[in-house]
Amino acid sequence: MDVSERISKELNTAPVVLFMKGTPDFPQCGFSAQTAGALRKLGASFHSVNIFEDPELREALKKHSNWPTYPQLYLKGELVGGCDIAMEMYRSGELKQLLTEAGALLAATA
Repeated sequence: MDVSERISKELNTAPVVLFMKGTPDFPQCGFSAQTAGALRKLGASFHSVNIFEDPELREALKKHSNWPTYPQLYLKGELVGGCDIAMEMYRSGELKQLLTEAGALLAATA
């Protein structure tokens, strides 16, 4: 499977995909920690990909998304943005609305 197929496979795993440094339980940068934390606070169901585990994917995703940094948050296969954008959307309530529309909020918090 080539790298573009691996990216597509990850993006099709769940409605919400977070490419991040580390994991939600053990983030390896503050920006990844903030983004994963916001998703968790909202009760979102999301798939995370530790970009440190696949250097080829890490580099190819920058070209795929035309976004040079991590984390990268995707909803239904579309790039939402990085930490700053995700946190602004979290504070404004827009992230919760998008997650609800994507069917990614757990029933207890929706």
